[in-house]
Amino acid sequence: MTFLDHLDHLALLTLFDAIAAALIMLVWCGIGWRIEHPGAKKPSVTVLMSERRRDWMKVLVTRDSRIFDSQILGGLREATAFFASTSLFAIGGVLALLGNTESLRGVAAEVSDTQVPVLIWQLKLALVALFLTNGFLKFVWSNRVFGYCAVVMASVPNDAADPLAYPRAAQAAELNIRAALNFNRGLRSMYFALAALGWLAGPGALVAATLIVAWIIWSREFSSLPRNVLMND
Repeated sequence: MTFLDHLDHLALLTLFDAIAAALIMLVWCGIGWRIEHPGAKKPSVTVLMSERRRDWMKVLVTRDSRIFDSQILGGLREATAFFASTSLFAIGGVLALLGNTESLRGVAAEVSDTQVPVLIWQLKLALVALFLTNGFLKFVWSNRVFGYCAVVMASVPNDAADPLAYPRAAQAAELNIRAALNFNRGLRSMYFALAALGWLAGPGALVAATLIVAWIIWSREFSSLPRNVLMND
């Protein structure tokens, strides 16, 4: 297939397709920024949990046995490793489908009755792969930063009178927060990867899926029961 053939196939995408693809990218970036930079009057769960992570590291200084803290951090690292593996498998599945045009034609026939070139389906699946890849990279980085946090936690003196105790604990808290932020970004990418699958059914489905996913994420960050629990301090 020549370059001109590819251009002809891409020309089959409508303005609505372009708007829908741009919308999911804007919503993904916009909601992520808002969650991490909310107004002071209505903090998100992410921001509220950041404060609890700082409190955790302050308590760590005076805790005699830190086995409990290491178990918590180990659980957090296991979660990042699990989601990194899951997203990697998902990426492999999407890439295998992208490379197998016969299977892709079969999927296209099930999703749509119209004859759409394989290149269009590959482009739509590439958006899914983009979100999954971003999620994988965020989970891997989160896992690594949690590792940094573990090392710094181990270096926190067990004596509150030590001048290094609270500054070192504050360092551990900020590393913990940064790792959690990347973990949350990875989860959002996986949510939007699911929304991106809606494009296979058309631009209208992509817009609808994007709005549904955005509402789910927004409600969990700003109007969920866990948020109410955290606000009642």
